[in-house]
Amino acid sequence: MFHLVEEQVQAGVEWLRLLVETLGALVIAAGVAVALAGILRHLLASCDAPFTPIRLSFARYLTLALELQLAADILSTSVAPTWERIGKLAAIAVIRTALNYFLSREMKDEQAAGEAAQRGHPQATGEKLQ
Repeated sequence: MFHLVEEQVQAGVEWLRLLVETLGALVIAAGVAVALAGILRHLLASCDAPFTPIRLSFARYLTLALELQLAADILSTSVAPTWERIGKLAAIAVIRTALNYFLSREMKDEQAAGEAAQRGHPQATGEKLQ
């Protein structure tokens, strides 16, 4: 009886993992579509505006996708936690967390620079203070 319940729980977790991985892939696909649309609008408008808003938008999609993929890895390890799987999860978690951290930091920096440029702050435009 216990063995049957355990198999059903494992099957349910595997389906959930597959769903979360699929959501992560769909988020990346949506991000690529939004970025391509932004690039096309930018090229058709033939303006000299920076690509920063497009990059920030795409980075948000990537950040969410990384979170979903990490969640899928955690689910995968929770079903059959061997030391090898735990080690792989730890390595993947460190890499994805680092990527997520640097993406988030870059988004904040780019957003702050964009807001400062809109206010006409000299440091945002590369001018030196006197």
